[in-house]
Amino acid sequence: MKINRLYKILVGTALFCTSLTACKSYLDLNPISEFDNGAVFSNVSNATLAVLGAYDLLSGDNTYGIRLSLYYPYDSDEMMVSGAVDNGRRGIGRYNALAGNTEIASPWNNLYQGIERANLCIDQIPKMDMYINGTAAEQKELRRLHGEVLTLRAQYYLELIRNWGDVPAPMVPAFQQADLFVQKEDRDKVYERLIADLKVASDLLPWRTEAGARNERITKGAAKALRARMALYRGGYSLRRETKTMERRADFATYYQIARDETNELIQRRDQHTLNASYVTLFKTFVSGLTPDPAGEIMFEVGAAGGSAQSDSKLGYYNGPRLDAASRYGQGGGGINPLPTYFYAFDSTDVRRDVTITFYQVLASNLKSPQRLTTITDGKFRRDWRNPLLPGTAQTLGFNWPIIRFSDVLLMFAEAENELKGGPTAEAIAAFEEVRKRGYAGNATLMGTTPTTKAAFFNAIANERLLEFGGEGIRKYDLIRWNLLATKILETRADLTAMQAGTGKYSFVPRYLFWKNNGEEIQFLNSMYKPTTATAVTGWTRLDWRQNITATYITSVAQFFTPNKSELLPINQAALDANPNLKQDYGY
Repeated sequence: MKINRLYKILVGTALFCTSLTACKSYLDLNPISEFDNGAVFSNVSNATLAVLGAYDLLSGDNTYGIRLSLYYPYDSDEMMVSGAVDNGRRGIGRYNALAGNTEIASPWNNLYQGIERANLCIDQIPKMDMYINGTAAEQKELRRLHGEVLTLRAQYYLELIRNWGDVPAPMVPAFQQADLFVQKEDRDKVYERLIADLKVASDLLPWRTEAGARNERITKGAAKALRARMALYRGGYSLRRETKTMERRADFATYYQIARDETNELIQRRDQHTLNASYVTLFKTFVSGLTPDPAGEIMFEVGAAGGSAQSDSKLGYYNGPRLDAASRYGQGGGGINPLPTYFYAFDSTDVRRDVTITFYQVLASNLKSPQRLTTITDGKFRRDWRNPLLPGTAQTLGFNWPIIRFSDVLLMFAEAENELKGGPTAEAIAAFEEVRKRGYAGNATLMGTTPTTKAAFFNAIANERLLEFGGEGIRKYDLIRWNLLATKILETRADLTAMQAGTGKYSFVPRYLFWKNNGEEIQFLNSMYKPTTATAVTGWTRLDWRQNITATYITSVAQFFTPNKSELLPINQAALDANPNLKQDYGY
């Protein structure tokens, strides 16, 4: 649930008006409030309001409420946006986004609004007299607030850079900028500044158990985990403005070392963050159930509440299983479709499959009905797992968006250790196997053998991240930093073609499934992992399974992807028109 809404309303007004006052010479506007920097940063309570206002831009439709979380991360070899290409969300998913796309302007604007609010807090909080001369409690709290906004700014910039590449990167509030028409900054320099900031932030912030707050606010563990993530982006591949090609800088090992060191320290602090014992419980109870995560596996998540497009999320309404409006749960789902190849990337005994993917819909009668293989849906945010008595609206259910989990820490550690040591160490294997073992509900005999060479272990990590983080907005960006997105898209289309024909490694996939209802639940006659020659069975309903894969469907996956272009989005036309120093790059 959302951080205190009253805080957000009050500080949203205060900071907005402060910004107008500060920019008076440029905007030629009169102040419309008595709030100014001196009032907002006069005491700990007001400074807290200001920082919560910087959090505010994380939530709502224009950021992690739907667009950054559910539109931008697709298509990949994991999931795809449902429907045919358009100049909206499907244009992004099919890599046909234009500067006038209706879905790319508002996230850009909201991210920069979040940065401006964070910049103001970063500038003003250390200048407060209490920061140096206050009581021990006041100094501690102000340092915590300072660490939070340093981390928030880094998160906002990470989202801008991984979607748009080199971007304008002001590090001071607007009233201190000599020229508001800011040019693009080299992302390496921005990353380096933010990675340094996150080191400062982690020193300022308390550990989770010291903060006494839920994971909707940033603590030391979250800042360290996000620093590791950003270091891997800085050490990974990205599309370069100068050469128009995907490149990795020669100093990448420096940043893998940062990632390795931060994650290693977190692994030593299991009193703060660790894995939940059950993957099913993690998502059914602590995510869709809107219950606090006691293990701290969800290290930082975006709070959602209030029932509005500005403060809540569409998780569980836009995505998740399809639910008829007349069902007991209300309408929702269907916006994201896992690929058939992703469904079969899971072993049948991997419990993550039936959490990450749903192959049912709920009818008006409350009976479940199966989905065809190309119309299965994602499943980590489910309206039918949520207590219907909790507050919410038809479209906003208060589901939080997890930014980073402890399983990511374990797998980042394994990846960095493998890269730096030229192969997996015992510690890297242990971290990898801890995640994998939970995927099999603790049954180590089902995991298979962990590879021991560098290349094979990297491939195992890449596959494990695919299985572990499905539907969490991570896979596409992993593939980009590894320079594997183009490769995996082509592999996926080839694999779908083999599955359509029932040949090669997909010869076991049945053409049809036969089913009927057992109460409200679905009962299948035949296995999803064994072929069948039957075309009809008395008393059972036939469902197209492999039969539902068509040539048109295969070509629609990431349909217009162009290597060395589509890894990034175009800048929206309104931003280009407003800033004469901003120009389009990367082939747009």
